[in-house]
Amino acid sequence: MLNNEVSSSEKAGAIYFNKTKSLCPECLDVIDASVYEKKGQIMIEKTCKKHGTFNDIYWSNAEQFKRFSRYIHDGNGITNPNASNGNCPHSCGLCSSHKTTTILANIDITNRCNQNCPVCFSNASSSGYLYEPSLRQISAMMQMLRNQMPMPCPAIQFAGGEPTMRDDLIQIIEMAKGFGFKQIMIATNGVKLAGSLKFCRDLLESGLNTVYLQFDGVTEEPYRINRGYNALKTELGAIENCRTAGLKGVILVPTLVKGVNDSQVGDIINFGINNMDTVFGVNFQPVSFSGRIDMEKRIEKRITITDFMELVERQTDGAISAEDFYPVPSIVPISHLQIADYGFSEVEFTVHPHCGAGTYVVFEKGKMTPITRFIDVDGLLEDVDELASKKHKWLGRYLGRIIRMSSLYSKLPKYIDNEKAPESIDVKKLLSTLLLTGTGNVINGSDRNILFIGAMHFMDLYNMDLERTKRCGVHYATPDGRIIPFCTYNTIHRAEIERKFAVPMINIKAR
Repeated sequence: MLNNEVSSSEKAGAIYFNKTKSLCPECLDVIDASVYEKKGQIMIEKTCKKHGTFNDIYWSNAEQFKRFSRYIHDGNGITNPNASNGNCPHSCGLCSSHKTTTILANIDITNRCNQNCPVCFSNASSSGYLYEPSLRQISAMMQMLRNQMPMPCPAIQFAGGEPTMRDDLIQIIEMAKGFGFKQIMIATNGVKLAGSLKFCRDLLESGLNTVYLQFDGVTEEPYRINRGYNALKTELGAIENCRTAGLKGVILVPTLVKGVNDSQVGDIINFGINNMDTVFGVNFQPVSFSGRIDMEKRIEKRITITDFMELVERQTDGAISAEDFYPVPSIVPISHLQIADYGFSEVEFTVHPHCGAGTYVVFEKGKMTPITRFIDVDGLLEDVDELASKKHKWLGRYLGRIIRMSSLYSKLPKYIDNEKAPESIDVKKLLSTLLLTGTGNVINGSDRNILFIGAMHFMDLYNMDLERTKRCGVHYATPDGRIIPFCTYNTIHRAEIERKFAVPMINIKAR
């Protein structure tokens, strides 16, 4: 269960799970909040002395909320924080109160864009100023991320705005490769990729690993609503050019809005399945709200992680069920094993269990099979964590590692249901690779019949839970030397940072 659990007697008809802190959507003051169960849902309630009480749905399925809660892990955060404690989250930085290192860093390299999407976080046309860090500033931000201790940030994503608007993007990617980032990504609308095969080839040659591609559906209508025009042809063109160029690391990113594209979740997954030679994942992002919006409208449009999981189950006719999804920190035992074996882990996924969900699906003979159907995930992870806790100090790390891995390898068959396992996958080899090398090498070029399906729900001012923020693993690096959790950056810090380093809009025409 979550920390700070309190008695159900504190509120009639409700079982409290957590007392936390949140923000007033009006004045942004830090205020007390409660996360509690009501009529099978998890709600968040908070009261500002100046602006009254606010309620919202936290998770729409209380039982799944409780299941995911079991996987909470506290990390140690970074040991060289770049901000002092106090006034969280308004003085973000990271500070020593933060419990997770930077797993994925975002750097916004421009707020220019060649679209004007209603659902976007940032756009120069609407903000009235140009934010575009220099190469020197970007280099300093990357150096700061790689200097993090005890674990240098392993993955970086260049975003915006639209990062492909910068003529020096290839140089920026090459810089990231030089800094030693293991995973280099861009978050893009695909316009430039669709328009230039050469550009896709240049991206691959520069060291880009992943294209995080806007993809809202398989028909025109979601794009007209989310993007303001029919962008489907653009996305299809971008995927085709990536395929031709050999850029096989495409993740489809649908912004999920109730009444817009929630009926296409299954179709989007099927599209990913049919394009697995180039697409290796689909990561849904339920919409976050900005500005003032009343509770009735929020409830009407709100999609939570459990809503997403249930949509997947219904729209795949049960081929993928809600029970097949696990929270991000469920794989922390693998990091513990890496630490026991090598003295360190490149990444420890100690993010909050209610931030996201994911699963892997194998496609074989026209059938989707989640890995949870033929692997006892919980049993495996429990044994991994137990083995990781056995230090074998008297043997030393090397012999201890041999004993641990021999023990685990001999037990692997009991976690595998060979009758349900796909013929095309050597499951024992797959698990061995996972446990020996960590999560990064599970899916390689030969495993193109495995698709990742997940969702990450970024918070807004109405459902903000600062306990989640403390465990955030997706951060923004900023030109003033700070590292800020994703959800607080986009709700309270983005405008301040961009204005601080902005130049007049007139300069846009010169670029």
